[in-house]
Amino acid sequence: MILRILIDGAVGGAVLSLVAFLASRFTREIVGRFLLFAVLIVAAGFYLFFALRSDEGAVWIAAEVIGIAAYTTMGWFGLRRSPMWLAAGWALHPLWDVVLHWAGPGRAFAPETYTIACLSYDLVVAAYIVAAYRFGWVVERRPALATAR
Repeated sequence: MILRILIDGAVGGAVLSLVAFLASRFTREIVGRFLLFAVLIVAAGFYLFFALRSDEGAVWIAAEVIGIAAYTTMGWFGLRRSPMWLAAGWALHPLWDVVLHWAGPGRAFAPETYTIACLSYDLVVAAYIVAAYRFGWVVERRPALATAR
């Protein structure tokens, strides 16, 4: 069963990666990057939803909000600076998924199918970001600086 959930997560990550790639190639690069940023925040936000739904208390709510803030910060740097910040956010998110919510105390409220699927989903998305920008599949377009006369 775990293998099937991991495969489903990897397929989901591949679908997000494909959509982000197409958005970057056929609109503007920042559109695909913004999509990856937004979904990273949503992925972290689901744990807040799970904690609220199960009435876990203020400590867990605070922990989940701190996690959202951390991933939002990495994602924001990925938008405004290097896309490798986004890759780092996606690559680190499995630690939040597995260590805290699958194997750790968050297991009491986080659905196992979500935490396991996120492991492969997150790593596929992180790998896509690194490959897309390192191999030039997506070209980061920065506005040209105005030259002084």
